[in-house]
Amino acid sequence: MRLRNAVLAAASAIALVVAVPVSANAAQGEFRYKVAPGYTSGLFNPPSGECLDIPEATQEQPAYAPENLTRSTATVYLDFGCEGDTYYVMNPGRKLGDRLKLRSVVFS
Repeated sequence: MRLRNAVLAAASAIALVVAVPVSANAAQGEFRYKVAPGYTSGLFNPPSGECLDIPEATQEQPAYAPENLTRSTATVYLDFGCEGDTYYVMNPGRKLGDRLKLRSVVFS
């Protein structure tokens, strides 16, 4: 009787683990930035581990003043494609001023 209960409990635990969907690999929260005076935009629950170009940024006008309101570390780059030597690592909750320019970001 105890063996049957143990086997039933183990099988139920395995079924529960298999039935629970795996959560998407995303930075939970919002990453905000400015693209013009008085105009703030952002990325909501952005994917982790892939470079994201800022949609509103252009070669002539980068985004600026990033706010990392996600639960992940964000690395912002001045160049598109997360390229170049100019980058800044932002811990969760970090807000930076208008002087920091960016064109791409990746979340860890």
